[in-house]
Amino acid sequence: MAKYVGYKRPADAKKTMRQLLHYMGIHKWAMMVIAILVMIGSGANIMGTYLLKPVINDHLLKGDMEGFVLILGRMGLMYLGGVLATFSYNQLMVRTAQKIVSEIRHDLFVHTQKLPLPYFDVHTHGELMSRFTNDVDTITEALNSSFTMLIQSFVTIVGTVTMLLVLSIRLSLIVVFFLAAMILFIRFNGKRSKKYFQEQQKALGSINGFIEEMIAGQKVEKVFHHEEADLREFLRRNEALRQASTKALTYSGMTVPTIVSLSYVNYAVSACAGGLFVIGGWMDLGTLASYLIYVRQSAMPFNQFTQQLNFLMAALAGAERIFDMMNAETESEEGSVALVERDGKFFWRKREEDGTQSETVLRGDVRFEHVTFGYQKEHPILKDVSLYAKPGQKIAFVGSTGAGKTTVMNLINRFYEIDSGRITYDEIDIQKIKKEDLRRSLSMVIQDTHLFTGTIADNIRYGRLEATDEEVIEAAKIANADSFIRRLPDGYETMLYGDGKNLSQGQRQLLAIARAAVTRPPVLILDEATSSIDTRTERMIEKGMDALMENRTVFVIAHRLSTVRNAQAILVLEKGIVMERGSHEELLEKKGRYYELYTGQREME
Repeated sequence: MAKYVGYKRPADAKKTMRQLLHYMGIHKWAMMVIAILVMIGSGANIMGTYLLKPVINDHLLKGDMEGFVLILGRMGLMYLGGVLATFSYNQLMVRTAQKIVSEIRHDLFVHTQKLPLPYFDVHTHGELMSRFTNDVDTITEALNSSFTMLIQSFVTIVGTVTMLLVLSIRLSLIVVFFLAAMILFIRFNGKRSKKYFQEQQKALGSINGFIEEMIAGQKVEKVFHHEEADLREFLRRNEALRQASTKALTYSGMTVPTIVSLSYVNYAVSACAGGLFVIGGWMDLGTLASYLIYVRQSAMPFNQFTQQLNFLMAALAGAERIFDMMNAETESEEGSVALVERDGKFFWRKREEDGTQSETVLRGDVRFEHVTFGYQKEHPILKDVSLYAKPGQKIAFVGSTGAGKTTVMNLINRFYEIDSGRITYDEIDIQKIKKEDLRRSLSMVIQDTHLFTGTIADNIRYGRLEATDEEVIEAAKIANADSFIRRLPDGYETMLYGDGKNLSQGQRQLLAIARAAVTRPPVLILDEATSSIDTRTERMIEKGMDALMENRTVFVIAHRLSTVRNAQAILVLEKGIVMERGSHEELLEKKGRYYELYTGQREME
């Protein structure tokens, strides 16, 4: 029977349906075969019921047993054909649906990898994950059941109504009246149940979000003795969910018994009227028998059709969210300069105006020329910033939180596009360099370390997939991670799960540094790379880090000023402006902002 499935209707159902039909069209021949088999299965049931008329009138009532057996055999073959058709289209639909969903999921994943970082800034991880899980699941369910059920229900409705009219137009007026009553009730009850199901979904989302926060924040809850207040809030949200669910299920639960009752009344009235017609000679017994079976089954396809439309709308709503993500603009790629690695050295390959190609050695000269940028254009983070890093220099950035230090690193990688100004890399505008090659020439260690499910060796090799075991171990030694790795039960083959939760934060940071080391990058970016490492460990890896940074241009963002004293140049950023530049000693002599930060007269935060 029909019930409401919690969903929001798609904003543009036609556009979404066109995109979904594109994927179905790839398997159009399979879909056509399925549709034909569905019609055969439904048609067999409809025609089988009609054959009851000649069975009774022409054979049973006349005592023609030979003809009776013969027509029963024909009916059996017809029903067997319907069963085989039903079995075949179910199997074919499952296989075809899984292929379609697999193609959608593949295209979605490929497109996701091409989306720019700003897209992920405005969409939560849970929201994006729901595209791959909940929304894909709704499409799967709709393809597996709704497509065939809609065709089957439609054929059954048309066929049943047609046969009712063929058998008796007078009696059909009774059926039409009751079917109209059922449709009106379904629409009336559906609107109300939909309203309360939406309230239920909202209340369910509220309580789920609250529970998730409480589970994640158990330590904070206990520290501040917030258990009693949180319990009161849970009870309030739980009661709201109870009330909404009660109303929703009350209305949706009325549909089945009401439709069943109306169908019984319809059958009883039709049977009584049909009996009077037979007695009066207006109808024969065989016609009445066939007619009453059609009446008995007339309500079911209407309910199925309504239910499958609900499922289809839910699938379209999910498909719309998927296609919105797939229609989102990807990162532009207008670069023509490529990166070439040969004999351990890197070169820029350029295409000259005359069509020839030239190569220049990658030196690592990075410059900002009057760069202005804001994640929101009306709120600039960097304001007319000019800076430079000569090949092989170690450049450090210090300043308060929000000064724009990490933003500088994001712009070097072209994670975001600048609003004005110019950034050059070996005198080449980075917008002319292919993004993939630009990022391959850089290696970055960020504060928020992310490790993947796999072995420790796999996570280090993530920086360069073709790295040998010896190179992985050498990178771990540079990061001073080799000693703790070898103490683990499985060494480099130790499996990591849940973002490396079986390691300490400091150990995870060391693996991130090792991952950067294995890439052998010409330019290295360290964004609070040692923030999670204690002072003793930090001193231990300084020599290894110096080896990693040798002959490379290095950008460092450091919270601890002690880690940037040996930088050739230190830039003090405040409110998106470069306030000071110089070596550690030069800046201390100026007794400006850096001096205040270093001596503790001003806080970094």
